Parts: sequence; C-alpha cells; structure tokens
Amino acid sequence: MLILTRKIGEVVTIGDDIRIQVVDVKGRQVRLGIQAPTEWSVHREEVFLRIQEQNLAASTTLTSDLESAAKFLVGRETGGRK
Repeated sequence: MLILTRKIGEVVTIGDDIRIQVVDVKGRQVRLGIQAPTEWSVHREEVFLRIQEQNLAASTTLTSDLESAAKFLVGRETGGRK
C-alpha cells in the first residue's frame, strides 16, 4: 500500500488514465475527485461489495428454477401438449 500526504488541489496519477485529486478536507473527511476512463467502474467499497453480492445471488441457479424453465419451454414447443 502506498501512503501519501496531499494538499487540496494536489493530484495522484495512476497509470496514464486515472487521476485522483484532493478536492476538500473538512475535519476527518476528505473529498476526492476521480477521473478515469468510462470503461472503468469506480465505486465506493461498500457499493462495490453490494454489487458483488447481487451478482453472486443472480448467478446462483436453483435446480427447481431450471426444471420450471424446461417445462415451460417444452410446453411452448408442443403448443401446450406434453
């Protein structure tokens, strides 16, 4: 981990495309401005973790869901006849 001391207006650059600027400091809070290419997702950690949880939940398939989908598709192919 790199630890830096920066003043308001100073910037940290990551690679060629990412800039992090100290915008404001009030008490124990620091406001950062982040410039990154649009193909990069930038999230607060708590939001990022919530997205990961939701993606994991969405990717979990129950056997009963697959069976229901299969019955539905078979019914459509046979015009409702099994």
